[in-house]
Amino acid sequence: MDYGHSIHVTNTSRSINLPHRNLLEDIQEYNKTCRPLMKASFMGDWQAAKAIIDERQELVVFSITANQETLLHLAASAKNTKQTQEFLQNLVNMLEMKDLELEDRNSWNAFQIAVANGSKEMVDIMLQKNQALLSIPNMKNDFPLSLSAFFGHHDLTRHLYQLSEGTIDTYMTTTDLNSFVRHCIRSEMFDITLKLLTRFPYKMTDQTYMIILDELARRPDSLNTPKQNMIWKMVDPFFVKLHMKKGPSENDDQALNLLKKLLSICTTFKLDDQLRILKGPSDSQNNYKHPSGVLFVAVETGNTAFLIELFQVYPHLLTARNVNDDSIFHVAVMHRHLGIYNLLYEIGKRRLLSTTHTNAQGNTILHVVAQSSKEIQPQATSGASLLMQRELLWFQDVEKMLPRALRENKNNEGHTAYQIFFNDNKDLISNGLKWMNDCMVTTTLIVTVAFAVAFTVPGGYNQETGFPIFHHETSFLVFVIADAISLFSSSTSLLVFLSILTSRYGQRDFLHSLPQKLMLGLLTLFISVVAMMVTFAASFFVLYNNGLKWVPIVISILAAIPVMLFALLQLPVWSDMFRSTFDSRYLFNPRRRRMLYNKSRV
Repeated sequence: MDYGHSIHVTNTSRSINLPHRNLLEDIQEYNKTCRPLMKASFMGDWQAAKAIIDERQELVVFSITANQETLLHLAASAKNTKQTQEFLQNLVNMLEMKDLELEDRNSWNAFQIAVANGSKEMVDIMLQKNQALLSIPNMKNDFPLSLSAFFGHHDLTRHLYQLSEGTIDTYMTTTDLNSFVRHCIRSEMFDITLKLLTRFPYKMTDQTYMIILDELARRPDSLNTPKQNMIWKMVDPFFVKLHMKKGPSENDDQALNLLKKLLSICTTFKLDDQLRILKGPSDSQNNYKHPSGVLFVAVETGNTAFLIELFQVYPHLLTARNVNDDSIFHVAVMHRHLGIYNLLYEIGKRRLLSTTHTNAQGNTILHVVAQSSKEIQPQATSGASLLMQRELLWFQDVEKMLPRALRENKNNEGHTAYQIFFNDNKDLISNGLKWMNDCMVTTTLIVTVAFAVAFTVPGGYNQETGFPIFHHETSFLVFVIADAISLFSSSTSLLVFLSILTSRYGQRDFLHSLPQKLMLGLLTLFISVVAMMVTFAASFFVLYNNGLKWVPIVISILAAIPVMLFALLQLPVWSDMFRSTFDSRYLFNPRRRRMLYNKSRV
């Protein structure tokens, strides 16, 4: 069919391939034909559309909207369902290859619309008819591959790349390839970016390399895969399902391999070109004193894996400074990035250069760690008291790092690190005690309930003997024992929290004494909650001992729900307390070294 025509658009290298628009010029014809066709395309109603098309078959290549879209454009933009796919398949069967290349007023053909929507099935339907659609850009010179990457359709982009991998450089210029790579990296399509970098390393511009490096530096979650012990490997899936934490990214290895490949390519360039790439994109070149903008981006985001790879290729960056004359370890401590800070234990004599350095404000690294981080990483621990404990652990370890002669140094404002630490963390002490006071209120409520239940037994008392009516029942014995456990454990929890609140504590007591008491208080509180729910369930077994036994069974199952929920919600708190109190020696100076210079590179 040849019903299309072209119009010239200024500032473009080609003209738009527009369809015929006769139907739009006659309002009666428009209402009679175009509107029903539009409705049919959106609904996937092929029978309704076919009834109109059979009368005038040329309508399939006519504009039916003010934006000069054909029926194919509308079908490609419809919701991707089985019905709309069948509609599109029937429509494509009626068209010639060139009809699929017709564009709307914005210079988009139907294939590009389907790609932008991520409709893989619709894309394949049109590709079966016309493979050349992959190589047709819109007026902005965006190819379908670039559009798919730009809109973040990873599976579709991977699919289209596999189809055109052997011919991509025949229709994409160097500029187009660079644009495609940038869209891929910004959409975290590390596997495709790696393939393009491997195949066309010298077609990439310095700006593209800068963008890739900068994007990887800003994505610590894509590069840093935490190593877990066996217990956490069993527990973590439950938190992922409950959306309490994110699962591991499938792109972890791909992102790391991409970084290694990029650095490997960079080492083949001239030194000046390498330093220019390390500056990062142009918008960050003026933000850093040292010629490596991406370095401090990675430090601020806590991207340890990125830094390790970077230091293996450029070890001189370990002594880099930013515009405030902060070393990378000053910035790491400021943001409490433990993985980066622990690299100090692996860099030998260079450690002295970083730990003894004073920045533009006269702050040593001890001054930096003394500044409260409650505004930076409050989510790192559960509760103010544990945050105070973590702050003390940080301060003590940095204090050991710094030579004794520099520990009392004053900054430009005349403050020592100790003065800053004690002034900045006063609120944490009061907030920590308030948090414990809230726990005590809950414990007091449970004590009251458990005590009252002891004198209001189910079934009441025998008026002649004074014994409970159901005292001979096993379920009654469970009721009494569970209530006693609830009362004793909640009383213990109450006394523990009371002792915390009535005693005098300094900041250093938050290291061991308070967390241990807090663990005991929360443990007994949990036991009291469990025992209280057992008491509640047992009371129904006592009352319904002779009939309707399904009632206490159902109630017992329901009573278990809040217990399990409480346990799941408290598990992160327990984990933080246990690790901070008994496993804190492994926080700093870890035995596992990560700066291994004999790693194989891609």
